[in-house]
Amino acid sequence: MTKTNISLKVRDASPKTSIIDIQGEINAYAENALMDAYTMATSQGATNILLNFTDLDYMNSSGIGLLVTLLIRAQRQKHKLAAFGLSDHYRQIFELTRLNEAILIYPDELAALAAGG
Repeated sequence: MTKTNISLKVRDASPKTSIIDIQGEINAYAENALMDAYTMATSQGATNILLNFTDLDYMNSSGIGLLVTLLIRAQRQKHKLAAFGLSDHYRQIFELTRLNEAILIYPDELAALAAGG
C-alpha cells in the first residue's frame, strides 16, 4: 500500500465548530486519515465542521470522491460542512462538481467563523 502524504490536525473553534487543517494530498490513500479526523472533530459535540484547505498540495478525483463520502456522512449525522482556503483551481473544481452547493466555501477562516461555520 502506498504511503499517505497527508497531515490532518483537528482544532476546536467553539463548542459547536471544529476545524480540520489539511496539509498535503487528498487522494484514495487519505480515506482513513480524513474519516478519523472527522470522527475526532465531531466526538466532542461539534456540528459544524470547517475544512481548511490552505495547505492543500494536491487533490485528485479520488479525493473529490472522499469529500463526497464525507459530505454524505455529515448529512446523515445532521452536521454541516464548510470549507475555506481553497485555491482558485480547487474552487473551480468545487463549482464544476457542484460540491459548492453542499459545502459552503469561504475565502478564509475568519469569514467562515463569522458565518457560523
